[in-house]
Amino acid sequence: MDREVTEPRVVVGVDGSPSSYAALRWAVRYAALLGGVVEAVAVWELPGLYGWSAPAVDLDLDVEEAERRMRQELTEVLGVEDADSVRRHLVHGNAADVLLRAAQGAEALVVGSRGRGGFARALLGSVSQHVSQHATCPLVIVRPDTQ
Repeated sequence: MDREVTEPRVVVGVDGSPSSYAALRWAVRYAALLGGVVEAVAVWELPGLYGWSAPAVDLDLDVEEAERRMRQELTEVLGVEDADSVRRHLVHGNAADVLLRAAQGAEALVVGSRGRGGFARALLGSVSQHVSQHATCPLVIVRPDTQ
């Protein structure tokens, strides 16, 4: 991720959850107030690599397809014009660690309160809880939009 950007950066974690969609919309509005840019970061991990007894998994990721789906998802959430202004990053690694690195020097890190996994009654997901304890910039945790 390019660190030589002179305009203010707002980094937002996206994972396809309603909470991350709300965080994305919040980040775009905030960046507009700052005259800054939004960097949307989607992180992929390989499930099953957490222990020696885990089953083998296919290590191939169709990066082009994942980037196409990310672009499509951002367009559906934000509309074409706003989606085109967002810098997209698809990164392999641990979600919390990747987001913390991406947010170094940012005006804010924005995440949803809960991602795709976890328990429905939990107030915070594991990623939002971890980044809340380790972020070096202001952190905004956004709850999903209510209908």
